[in-house]
Amino acid sequence: MAQGISLIVGLGNPGAEYAETRHNAGFRFLDVLRDATGVALRAESRFTANAGKISLSGREIWLLEPQTFMNHSGDAVSKFSHYYKIPPPEILVVHDDLDLPPGTIRLKVGGGDGGHNGLTDITEKLGTSDYVRLRLGIGHPGNAAQVVSYVLKKAPPSEQTLIDAAIGHGKAHLGEIVHGEFQKVMNSLHTHIT
Repeated sequence: MAQGISLIVGLGNPGAEYAETRHNAGFRFLDVLRDATGVALRAESRFTANAGKISLSGREIWLLEPQTFMNHSGDAVSKFSHYYKIPPPEILVVHDDLDLPPGTIRLKVGGGDGGHNGLTDITEKLGTSDYVRLRLGIGHPGNAAQVVSYVLKKAPPSEQTLIDAAIGHGKAHLGEIVHGEFQKVMNSLHTHIT
């Protein structure tokens, strides 16, 4: 694994109708970072994404919001990472996760996509699953047939409060994450109960 993170990708769907949905937890994470740093993301048409740079724990980190819709997130990630010569192990992808309850956040290095279409596309376009993920729990509707409508709806306020708290926990550990202290962060996040 590389020594730290150079690019943080937040996953979501563009457009006001999706802004508050569960599937946009990754975008929401970047919103919190942008609010904290005052950095604005610019539309970068050549990457079909919004991008910007922040300084975090002494490192310059790119932020990327693919504007391709979730199922084609890999297009923006692969174009951007190839252009700036950022290897997959230095990419952190922040995304919603059906397998974790709201309020839960997990760090994962490599591995499968858990049925997440955005991750499936990123892995395919990068040609590897060797990137880091920050998984934000959104819960599961309990029925596979309801998943699509579930992720494209707003979480009720009680659940959104938990999701926002998880985003806060992830943000608090970003300094360690960008410096590659993955095991330390996993130990902390995976034992934290909201």
